[in-house]
Amino acid sequence: MKNLKSPKHGLARILSKQGVCSRIEAQRRILDGRVQVDGRVVRDPEFPVLVEHHAITVDGQALRPPSRVYLMLNKPRGLVTTTVDEQGRETVYRCFDGADLPWIAPVGRLDKASEGLLLFCNDPAWAAAITGPSAGLDKTYHVQIDRIPDGALLTRLMTGIEVDGELLSAKSASLRRAGEKNAWLEIVLDEGRNRQIRRLLAAFDIAVLRLVRVAIGQLALGGLAKGEWRELTQDECDALDLDVRR
Repeated sequence: MKNLKSPKHGLARILSKQGVCSRIEAQRRILDGRVQVDGRVVRDPEFPVLVEHHAITVDGQALRPPSRVYLMLNKPRGLVTTTVDEQGRETVYRCFDGADLPWIAPVGRLDKASEGLLLFCNDPAWAAAITGPSAGLDKTYHVQIDRIPDGALLTRLMTGIEVDGELLSAKSASLRRAGEKNAWLEIVLDEGRNRQIRRLLAAFDIAVLRLVRVAIGQLALGGLAKGEWRELTQDECDALDLDVRR
């Protein structure tokens, strides 16, 4: 008869998966002797446990996953998407100063120079589903560039170009508006390669002046002010889940 027990996982992973804190912070708490398993201090982050069968406490408090939180932030330019930056740069967590929130982590990333819609949650399984390679969620960006594009260039952005051994392309690229010397494009991606839009445009000698993510799947940034955040509604979470399953 097959063993139907749940698999054991390392203690640090359990704390992270339960949404208590990040994996790195969990390791730190364990090494500092702040975590007990069945009444005994455990200092090994890889100590195998079954969350259903072991009594885990952190700082004397029984392990109880916090209520799930799902947020959107209108990320300002100049902040890095990380918990702590080794170079001392300001991070996106500045936007949550003073908020009474449980531990949350970014769902995906925006680079320091980019702005717009950035998701956060304390539900690692949901985050993995949204960002996984099979998710294929469309991400929509408004991009200001240093020239006026013609139709041929927009077509080439969708056809793609090889950069450092990768074929980079946009799912769609269209002109939103143009001035005398620069223009705004709407670019949609269905994959999440590192700095994909900037690298794609640079391959055509186009400089990016601003890059703003305005939507992920059906979820739009809307009128949320820069640097402000709000909780997602249940309908919005469900719509993202539906987009992933399509």
